[in-house]
Amino acid sequence: MNPIRRVAWVPRVGAKGGVLSSLTGRLMAIGAAVIVVAALIGFYVADLVRSPTPVEASRKGGVYHVYLKTEAAIGPQDANPSWVSYLIKNPQGEWVHSTNFKVPAHALVHFTVYQFDGDSGLRNPFLSQVHGTVGNRMLVDGRPLKSIPPEEASHTFAVAQLGLIVPLRGVPEDEDDQCEEGPCNLSQAHETIEFTIRTGKPGRYRWQCFVPCAAGFLAGFGGPMQTIGYMDGFLQVT
Repeated sequence: MNPIRRVAWVPRVGAKGGVLSSLTGRLMAIGAAVIVVAALIGFYVADLVRSPTPVEASRKGGVYHVYLKTEAAIGPQDANPSWVSYLIKNPQGEWVHSTNFKVPAHALVHFTVYQFDGDSGLRNPFLSQVHGTVGNRMLVDGRPLKSIPPEEASHTFAVAQLGLIVPLRGVPEDEDDQCEEGPCNLSQAHETIEFTIRTGKPGRYRWQCFVPCAAGFLAGFGGPMQTIGYMDGFLQVT
């Protein structure tokens, strides 16, 4: 019988060093990429959640008033001219690009929304019903309604924490003099939606639109739909 020869394995120092060097390089490249991606995400999120200056509601007698309008494209007055957006009128009568506003606690607040955009339609018919307003109703061009056909919705004004949902009817396609780009004015085709709420305890409540109205973005929910200052904001009850 031939004796079994035992061969000792001797590591190749040069090869092992090369492998370690390659692995270290890859790990460093991955780490650098993670840092860059994290930084980009951080800048993106910071841009999305930037909070415009709150606008205080106007007071007439014992009722507070908030005046809003929606524009299909906010126009050259903004860095994103093609984005759909809400605007609010301040107590001085000026339209301000903000979606944050202050109202007092335990008070009646009357909202007037001038709606200049066309219909986009709702994916959830429940959102076409009015909830959480005084009488669970709204006025559309002076006519009291408790709901609208889901396909006629252009936007919604909804505060989930307060159980508030108000669907906003779109401007019919056959209307003349439609506003395609802001600033829109009341001489152009629009719908006027009014409703009143009674506020409760102080708090900061998120409101938003649930209609997928962000043209050019995936499923209609990107861009202005997820950016404070356009189609969502905060109702500050003080």
